[in-house]
Amino acid sequence: MSAPTPSIAAETTVGEAVIVGVEIAAGHDGTAELMVSIQYENGVIAPVLLDQDTGLSLMKACGAASLDALIGRSWREIFNTTSLEDI
Repeated sequence: MSAPTPSIAAETTVGEAVIVGVEIAAGHDGTAELMVSIQYENGVIAPVLLDQDTGLSLMKACGAASLDALIGRSWREIFNTTSLEDI
């Protein structure tokens, strides 16, 4: 897992919640899921669990070739992955 970091990448705006850590987790049905750590504007870091399709869509939407490439991206990128048609 990538260690949470409070830095904000250029893709985000000040005061916006960002992805600060990502790791692969085992889903209850045996598929891989992404555990995404989000740091909110007030400094709180909380996990969000994404199913395999949503996790892959997030990586594609961000142009991420690795999990580390998601760090610093806006949490809003998760919502930009609702269409799975292009996977």
